[in-house]
Amino acid sequence: MAAKISVPMENKNKMKEIKIEKVILNIGGVADKLDKGVILLETISGKKAVKVKATKRIPTWSVRPGLEVGVKVTLRSKDALDMIKKLLPAIDNTLKEKQIQNNCFSFGIHEYIEIPNVEYIREVGIMGFEVSVVFSRAGKSVEKKKIKRGKTHRLVVTREEIENYLITKFNTNILRKRKNIENDSK
Repeated sequence: MAAKISVPMENKNKMKEIKIEKVILNIGGVADKLDKGVILLETISGKKAVKVKATKRIPTWSVRPGLEVGVKVTLRSKDALDMIKKLLPAIDNTLKEKQIQNNCFSFGIHEYIEIPNVEYIREVGIMGFEVSVVFSRAGKSVEKKKIKRGKTHRLVVTREEIENYLITKFNTNILRKRKNIENDSK
């Protein structure tokens, strides 16, 4: 009798596919830096920037509720994908392992002039910003419902899935910690 060889089949389940839910660009600051941040984010994204107000009081930083402390732009669907393609070359398509968590990854751009095809803006000067990319699966809206919440732990997009997505889709390098490299080689 011949031994049966099992061949792993690719998972074609549409509910398991991961997709980019949104890309958030943000800058923290007050007063003059906030106004410059609005100009910068609107120029880079082509969308309207929203100012973020503080909700808590932090006396050591002179923050009070209602004080504008940041500015952000949220991009979705095709705009989000185009923005990632535009911003990853600014960091040489390289991410550190600790910048990737479940459901998202984040990185910072130190100076916006590092982004390809973006010119210096005299009103803004030299400034950086943070980028957060959020992933999801189909059925994620179940988590937001108040009645009959489903088993949402199945909807978590793991770090490994995000790393594979970045490597295959954007040809990104993931820098590993030295400990993990030594353990993998043993």
